[in-house]
Amino acid sequence: MASPGIDTEQEPLLGDRTPGSREWDIIETEEHYKSRWISIRILYLTMFFSSVGFSIVIMSIWPYLQKIDQTADASFLGWVIASFSLGQMVASPVFGLWSNYRPRKEPLIVSIFISVMANCLYAYIHVPASHNKYYMLVARGLVGFGAGNVAVVRSYIAGATSLQERISSMANTSACQALGFILGPVFQTCFALIGEKGVTWDAIKLQINMYTAPVLLGAFLGVLNIILILTLLREHRVDDSGRQCKNVNFEEASTDEVQFPQGNIDQVAVLATNVLFFVVLFIFALFETIVTPLTMDMYAWTRKQAVLYDGIILAALGVEAILIFMGVKLLSKKIGERAILLGGLIVVWVGFFILLPWGNQFPKIQWEELHNNSIPNTTFGEIIITLWKSPREDHNEGPTGCPIEQAWCFYTPMIHLAQFLTAAMLIGVGYPSCNVTSYTLYSKVLGPKPQGVYMGWLTASGSAARILGPVFISQVYTSWGPRWAFSLVCGIVVLTIMLLGVVYRRLVPFSVNLITDDRKFRRNNRIRNVTNL
Repeated sequence: MASPGIDTEQEPLLGDRTPGSREWDIIETEEHYKSRWISIRILYLTMFFSSVGFSIVIMSIWPYLQKIDQTADASFLGWVIASFSLGQMVASPVFGLWSNYRPRKEPLIVSIFISVMANCLYAYIHVPASHNKYYMLVARGLVGFGAGNVAVVRSYIAGATSLQERISSMANTSACQALGFILGPVFQTCFALIGEKGVTWDAIKLQINMYTAPVLLGAFLGVLNIILILTLLREHRVDDSGRQCKNVNFEEASTDEVQFPQGNIDQVAVLATNVLFFVVLFIFALFETIVTPLTMDMYAWTRKQAVLYDGIILAALGVEAILIFMGVKLLSKKIGERAILLGGLIVVWVGFFILLPWGNQFPKIQWEELHNNSIPNTTFGEIIITLWKSPREDHNEGPTGCPIEQAWCFYTPMIHLAQFLTAAMLIGVGYPSCNVTSYTLYSKVLGPKPQGVYMGWLTASGSAARILGPVFISQVYTSWGPRWAFSLVCGIVVLTIMLLGVVYRRLVPFSVNLITDDRKFRRNNRIRNVTNL
């Protein structure tokens, strides 16, 4: 007969318990159930808004940076994108610890308010006469600091759901995050129709264009989020069975104080999961960072084209991610989360292997346009790009193609458009699979104990990945080109697969470890008794 812990591990990621079942009626009233799930869904929305705030400008940062500050290069772009994650890495453990001892409304509202102010600052970075790139760096860092509330969101959801509900809720949280990554580039693509000039509100020196409109929308969504949290969010904590627990966050008195099960969390599994999650976020962060410079270099896209086309590509990957979440729900019933994580890493490796440059066709060099107007050999990808070009295209955006300052442009073959799209599709399959299973396994390993600090560290590890990923790829890509950059990524993925193989048997639910420890304890007692006889 299978143990309860094993059954739990094979549970689907999605699908909630509903009121009406015999177990539910015993441990929770309908009013409490409704209040609890309204609060959880408000936090789903908070996660969605947080991911929109990150992705809504990710495709336009590079062209906007080039426009407001001519001294900025691709290396500085890596630091700008990484600043978001640096702020999040610093804030996540702080907000997580805060949420363990105080009502979680406090860190949520403070963090969102910081993000709103940072978005307003981003809308005005064109105003100073110099050092504009540093203002962008500060603005994105503060947005990231506000996004440290992800740890609060995940710890709240982990503490407000039973073991049966928790897996589903964590997957739904990741799905909301993925939906934010879908709609962020979609919004950016729509705002691209405004153009670079846009309109100016002279009274307050506010320019509303394709670069600032997205952050103004992000500020509005933040204000809306604060209102929803103030009016609808309530504090809830339940044990593994769904019984309400008394804790410092809960606003009402409770007579049912539940003891958490005794036992030690497997710290090796916790550390390994943090490392796995770091690599998963590292890989996707470097990919979304390099998409815009790569496509502008390889396909001679203008700034406006890069924002539009790359926004469409990332939006398509977001839709793909939602479909993957639904597929993981079905697949996890049969093979479990660990196998899905392993398969996702293999798919990611294949995607980056396909991205390696091959052949004897080379990207267009910028100096060709500047000096002799020579026309390079036309490739299939360039034919498609020509069909995409608008007849009203702005020809004043400057030279296009691979910059002459990047020496590798002269000897590294180009990555064809079909090659790039195939790799992006595979990475879009592997990343969401690894992301949701990492969070799910981590929550299972931790069990029902308060997870604020642990979730803070997991979020911090993901933030560290978003810092190092952009910096790594921007430095290696600028200096050595895509062949070295993507070869190193393939090597990192191989090492990660080996790590997963080493700790594979340890990535099991807390309840399974309790059962295993109990069996070991009883066996040791029997051995001692026999020895004493």
